[in-house]
Amino acid sequence: MGAELGATASVFPLDERMASYLKMTNREDIAALAEKYKEFLVADPEAEKDPKKFYDEVIEIDLSTLEPMVAGPHTPDLARPLSQLAKEVKEKGYPVELKAALIGSCTNSSYEDIGRAAHVAAQAKKAGFKAKCYFLITPGSDQIQNTIKRDGQLETLEAIGGTVLANACGPCIGQWKRDDIKKGEQNSIINSFNRNFPARNDGNAETLSFIASPEIVTALAIAGRLDFNPMTDPLVLNGKELKFVPPTGDELPRNGYAGGEEGFIAPLPLRESKKIEVAIREKSERLQRLVPFAAWDGKDFENLVVLLKAKGKCTTDHISPAGPWLKYRGHLDKISDNLFLGAKNAFTDALGTVKNWTKNGAVTSPAEAARDYKKNGLDWAAVGDENYGEGSSREHAAMSPRFLGCKAVIAKSFARIHETNLKKQGVLPLKFKNAQDYDKIKENDKLTIKSLKDLAPGRPVFMIVTHADDSKDAIELIHSFTEEQVAWFKAGSALNLMKGK
Repeated sequence: MGAELGATASVFPLDERMASYLKMTNREDIAALAEKYKEFLVADPEAEKDPKKFYDEVIEIDLSTLEPMVAGPHTPDLARPLSQLAKEVKEKGYPVELKAALIGSCTNSSYEDIGRAAHVAAQAKKAGFKAKCYFLITPGSDQIQNTIKRDGQLETLEAIGGTVLANACGPCIGQWKRDDIKKGEQNSIINSFNRNFPARNDGNAETLSFIASPEIVTALAIAGRLDFNPMTDPLVLNGKELKFVPPTGDELPRNGYAGGEEGFIAPLPLRESKKIEVAIREKSERLQRLVPFAAWDGKDFENLVVLLKAKGKCTTDHISPAGPWLKYRGHLDKISDNLFLGAKNAFTDALGTVKNWTKNGAVTSPAEAARDYKKNGLDWAAVGDENYGEGSSREHAAMSPRFLGCKAVIAKSFARIHETNLKKQGVLPLKFKNAQDYDKIKENDKLTIKSLKDLAPGRPVFMIVTHADDSKDAIELIHSFTEEQVAWFKAGSALNLMKGK
């Protein structure tokens, strides 16, 4: 998650908990090796003594003073303390009734996470309470599911109305077909996942998705309301009152983890796997053989059409939505039909539509316009706002634009993972040196990116913007290419370069 916010690296110093976890998961040899070289896996003494001397910014957080937070809707960085949520729900008119509460997935489904949620559920069960909305639990792995089933946490969660899902991404990434609402119906849900962009969980952009810890989500599932504060508010059922006590959970299972390799199939030796041929049905919409992208032809990019100028957040969910589209992950052509369906057009404020200049400016989907440009030999570029490509490291958000003819993405700033993914696919991610130059790009402009033969680390790139009245603007662009990444671009993709070696 640090990389999404621009971190080059996130380092967590070795401590006893890490060693205990490694030993518990049958990696005693790694734990022993780490402890042997512990001095190299912790902060340098001089940096720990005076961190301000070595770091641009030092943030100290006293965990004992923190109040549980709830984030959302529509973005994981819109957060407030739990005690302030009820007031904000009322002020902003969020639907107070919760339609669903979801815990687990890859993000917050450790043994301790599930244990704390189960402690909340146990309190409710004892007092005769059950969840008042859909309560869905997604264990993060076979190992976690088998362990919490053995140790009783799953039984406790099911006893208050919880439904256990498969050990998969599930609703976190849109694999959730809801039958309790109509498409376009505004409703509130809460989960312990890591992202909550519009339509992320259920394909419905009007679902207001909030994020909290598993124990807070469980408590709110029992209340069935978004304005309930389990730290202070009691629940009443048939004259009986329930006041939650702070939940606890064991950090590691006392009896070790149960086995979790039920679906594991060992790979064949390389000499045997090389003989295997993958058969793909000719008319399949699920699988398609990948064809390498073309190498750079050594020329500048001239007269690129502006396919889209995105306004505000343009996450990987906006560029390449998940949900029902994931069934096409193995078919690049088919999944590319979702291109920019969630992106807001800066010229119209509409979602998922652009003007198609091969059809006299008729409004079409971005994918249709991109396909028409490709068919007519027109290369194109996309323009982005701040932190373009925020969100999950969804490779198709870079592959689909490349496949449909994108040569460059010019933005005020990029999310680091997506910026690298674009480079890997042979697309140029370029940043406005002056963020205000974003405003100079018009709907029917043509963009020419000059001197690409001189592309090198630290060297700026210049773009000539030709407007409809033939007036021009010269804009300086910057980038973060390394020498190796320049080689990716010239080869057409990182895979092409690897294959060449």
